[in-house]
Amino acid sequence: MLLSVFSIAHAQESFYTGDDARIQYVGRIDFTQPHQPRLWLPGSYFCFYTRDNQVQLIIEDEQLYGQHQNYLEIVIDGKPLQRIHLTRRVDTILIHLPTDHSRSGHQVLICKDTESGNGFVACRGIICKKLLKPDPLPARKIECFGNSITCGFGADTSEIPCGKGAWYDQHNAYMSYGAVAARLLRAQWHLSAVSGIGLIHSCCQMQITMPEVYDKIDMREDSLPWNFANYQPNVVTICLGQNDGIQDSVAFCKAYVQFIHTLRKVYPHAYIICLNSPMADEKLNTVLKKYISSVCKAIQDEGDTMISYFFFTRRYNHGCGQHPDVREQQEMGKLLAAYIRSRMHW
Repeated sequence: MLLSVFSIAHAQESFYTGDDARIQYVGRIDFTQPHQPRLWLPGSYFCFYTRDNQVQLIIEDEQLYGQHQNYLEIVIDGKPLQRIHLTRRVDTILIHLPTDHSRSGHQVLICKDTESGNGFVACRGIICKKLLKPDPLPARKIECFGNSITCGFGADTSEIPCGKGAWYDQHNAYMSYGAVAARLLRAQWHLSAVSGIGLIHSCCQMQITMPEVYDKIDMREDSLPWNFANYQPNVVTICLGQNDGIQDSVAFCKAYVQFIHTLRKVYPHAYIICLNSPMADEKLNTVLKKYISSVCKAIQDEGDTMISYFFFTRRYNHGCGQHPDVREQQEMGKLLAAYIRSRMHW
């Protein structure tokens, strides 16, 4: 919805509210606040098109606990421009766009690099001369359930090295394996992930597990119910077990089978891929591979053939806290994309 024209100095610029129909949102977005859609989960993003040489974004940061914790990835025409740390409750971000008269317009994509435990980010609006009618979003859809690895935790040390800053300063969900794989496959992505979460046991005294919060927008706080009709993925990946550690085989496998049954109820047509933990040591990975392969066989024996497993063949742990770094996340994304392509014939 076009609201107003500012001053004489900005007579050619207009303000578009965050819920303008020309702004496309992907992720478990909270639309309950008028004109200000909220992004909670890592990798949630919105995009728009314009021919302008510059645009201004009006972004609200929840500033959870009074801290500026959120990072955003700014991407122009599919190329990352910069990663921004929000430092105000309401930020005005000026983005300069390339002058390219051969293009009909530029795509600007804004991705939340941090997760729901860092609070929401809301798009209050965009200031520019004109928003264009967007190209259709990709028809293919992927959703990745997981923990800190799926969030992109500890991956990006380009500005703040490991051991410096706060726990969220190296988050980069845009460069996480799920988002990388989705872009390689020309698909939309959802990253339904929480750092520290497990299937039956979470780390760090966390009181939630994935089967308890899989249906929420703000997963970390187990709040804001999600409507699964809003996004039906073609492919679902599950990467859990790192935080569980080595658990009793019966308890873990039974919970895993039940979680797949739960997902199948909301995603009747999705192809489900179970992943091992790419940062696990040899002892844990050996156990996880055994458990996951038996879970997939149990589901297949029930007559559900839309499931398989994919195991990373080496350990990725060169980021912070022995997590995958950006380069490793990219490699993982390429491997996963190749596997999905072979299964889905994309």
